[in-house]
Amino acid sequence: MKNFGPFDSYADALKAACPLILSKPNATVGHLQDLDLELAKRVATEYCAWLYYTPEHQYEMSMLTDLPQPDDFMTNRKSCILPTFVHDPRYERGEIKYIFAVHNHPFGSILSPQDLHFIEEKASTHPWELETKSGTIRLSTIAFFSKSKNPAIPTCDGFYQYVPATREIMTWTQIQGQWNRTERGVVRWQDDGTYRIEKR
Repeated sequence: MKNFGPFDSYADALKAACPLILSKPNATVGHLQDLDLELAKRVATEYCAWLYYTPEHQYEMSMLTDLPQPDDFMTNRKSCILPTFVHDPRYERGEIKYIFAVHNHPFGSILSPQDLHFIEEKASTHPWELETKSGTIRLSTIAFFSKSKNPAIPTCDGFYQYVPATREIMTWTQIQGQWNRTERGVVRWQDDGTYRIEKR
C-alpha cells in the first residue's frame, strides 16, 4: 500500500493499520446500532489486507479490499475476500512472508467462525510460523474494533487475534499508545459453525 510504512516492527505496523482501516467509510457503525440497527447492518463494510514481512526485514501492508463474499447479502454477514497472495512487484512470490490477515469488525464483535475458518484455510498455504529479526511470529487473523460513537473520530480501541497454530484467541486493547493483551482461551469447535472458548 502506498504511503504506508515500511515499519521496523509489526507492533508499529498494527498501530498504523488500525486507524487507517477504521477510518474507511462505514468501517465502524457503532453510532448507528442504537438508532437504526437495520441501517447499520446494510451499510457496514468490512475491509481487509495482509501485513507481510519483506526480504528487507520490514513490515508492509497490501492494498485494502472491500469485496464481499457472494452470499453475504443472503446470510446478512459482513466479510471481505482477501486474496491468498500479495502482488508486490519488488519481490518474487516466495520472498514475501505472510503474518497477519487484518480486517475491521464494524460492530466491534468478537471473531466469527468464518474468521477462524478463513485463517485456518490460509494456513494450509502459508507457514504457520516464520522467523523475523525480532523472533518467531505466528500466522494470525486480526479484527480491529472501535468503541467510538462518533463516525468522524473512529478511535482504534483494540483488536481480536486468533492464532491457528495454537488455537488461541486474544483481545488486545490500546492504552496510552501501548497494546495490552488479554488471554481469552483456546478454541474448541462444537460443529463447523459454532465454537466455544475454553480457559486454560
